Amino acid sequence: MSQLHDDKLKFLEEKANDIRRSIIRSLQAAGSGHTGGPLGMADVFTALYFHILKHDPANPDWEQRDRLVLSNGHICPVQYAAMAHAGYFPVEELQTLRKYGSRLQGHPHRNMLPGIEVSSGPLGTGLPQAVGMAIGLKMNKQPNQIYCLMGDGEQDCGIIWEAVMLAGKLKLDNLTGLIDRNNIQIDGMTEDIMPLEPLREKYESFGWHVIDANGHDFQDINNAFEMARAIYEKPVLIIAHTIPGKGVPEIEFDYRWHGVPPGAGPEDKFAKADQVAEMLSRLRTLDGKIRSEHQ
Repeated sequence: MSQLHDDKLKFLEEKANDIRRSIIRSLQAAGSGHTGGPLGMADVFTALYFHILKHDPANPDWEQRDRLVLSNGHICPVQYAAMAHAGYFPVEELQTLRKYGSRLQGHPHRNMLPGIEVSSGPLGTGLPQAVGMAIGLKMNKQPNQIYCLMGDGEQDCGIIWEAVMLAGKLKLDNLTGLIDRNNIQIDGMTEDIMPLEPLREKYESFGWHVIDANGHDFQDINNAFEMARAIYEKPVLIIAHTIPGKGVPEIEFDYRWHGVPPGAGPEDKFAKADQVAEMLSRLRTLDGKIRSEHQ
């Protein structure tokens, strides 16, 4: 991992924009799936696959690789898009999302796609698996890092907190969790459904080191992961503050876009027939600058 210079920042911004475009197009082709979370996590996944992770798309089972565990598997369109753009499989294959027989299922399947570390679906199960992997690596004296990505609504699951307690007890400093703190879940705002705050203090009370980060600022994301690597004898949690639907202002922070694809979403901003085109047109610019329009 290294610091980000201006050219690398521009590269990451453009890559994240390409990934968002691929997410929208793959969801359109699937006719089902989640929009808000994948768009909101595009910057984090871009930083991971193009700067932070130690991995090799040409050798997905490389023994020295870091392990990325996606616990909230319903946001897998962003992981698939990042993996495709990183070279794990052709970008064109993204159009098979959720199709019968596709390697790109609606939740990741470990045995179907090289580079996927765990199958996910039931919320809450990713962190326990990541804790087990971290323990195994410690027992084998291997230096690999485990990164576990979770949703904030997923923190409602009791099994999460069993894993949190165990990781703290065992001082698993090879484990970094990241919560997508976008404040929404399928039925509304997290603090209305099941309040999570004070989230930082809860993890700290179980022996974790907690870092807050802007999930749309590449320098901040990178600094958080750099800091995580420097923490000794504690697991680390990064609370990544993100905007669901990021990149399309009209759907940002709208929980109704949590579990629907473009073309099937609410019509108060765009008619269903226009949603894909309108969303793609807005992704042509980031921060007022024209960006890459590759797939």
